Amino acid sequence: MSPFYNQCCRHKGKAVAIRTREGRVHRGIIHRVSPTHVYLQPLPSRNLGGYGYGWGWGGYGWGVALGTIVGLSLLPAFWI
Repeated sequence: MSPFYNQCCRHKGKAVAIRTREGRVHRGIIHRVSPTHVYLQPLPSRNLGGYGYGWGWGGYGWGVALGTIVGLSLLPAFWI
């Protein structure tokens, strides 16, 4: 199991930034954690009156494979 599994479980419901081996950064709120993936829900939009893309796939946001994570950090409250 990934060393980030327990860290993701502890921070469920909090806004995070996750960096992967490929250098991509995913920002969102930890919605669910499985033994292989962490699922993020998008952060609330700051675009007042605009159109957004909603939640992504079926209301669950997107998944990031735990094996690709190289860093996880909590985002400050002003990101939400």
